[in-house]
Amino acid sequence: MPERRRQVVTHRSWAASHADSYERLEFLGDSVLQLVVTAELLRRHPEASEGDLAWMRQAVVDRESCAEAARAAGLPEEMVAAAPERERAAARRMSGQPGVQAALVEALIGACWTDLGPVETEQAVLAAFAPALDRAVPGRRDPKTALQEEAARRRLEVRYELVRTEGPPHERTFESRALVGERPLGVGRGRSKQASEREAAVAALARLEAGEG
Repeated sequence: MPERRRQVVTHRSWAASHADSYERLEFLGDSVLQLVVTAELLRRHPEASEGDLAWMRQAVVDRESCAEAARAAGLPEEMVAAAPERERAAARRMSGQPGVQAALVEALIGACWTDLGPVETEQAVLAAFAPALDRAVPGRRDPKTALQEEAARRRLEVRYELVRTEGPPHERTFESRALVGERPLGVGRGRSKQASEREAAVAALARLEAGEG
């Protein structure tokens, strides 16, 4: 494994030094990702307001979208393979966490910027985040925000409950339900707790809008 790629998947708990872990590359990659996505959203949506652009960017670069890109690139598996034998079990557990997966893809973006430059990095980011960019449409609010606003209009509160988790740490599936005014109105599943809550919010919002709330 090339040294830079190894750094991308090296957690600080087994890195020889802080500089050998992915954290500095992650810091750089986060800024690059924000810049590339912002520029692309401005290009795609020339009439969008700053408010719409802000929530669309957040939806594109959120933890679940980054984790999705990391899994597509095979970074969790690389993290496990690159870990020292004594750290392999810990690496396997961490590699299944969406927060760690998001950090890995941001570190990879930072490494691309450092080694390949802005043009190739921009192309790679746009390809990796194409699904998330396509989902970000002006006026299409984050489902949890939309549910919160609809519930507030009805003077109801929203909360989420984790129902169950399934699968090994690196392939875990979460199931959550959305309760509106203590009524369970939606159930969702996803590769992270946040993703399952979003799906539950979509289902609950649909029922509210259909007059079932």
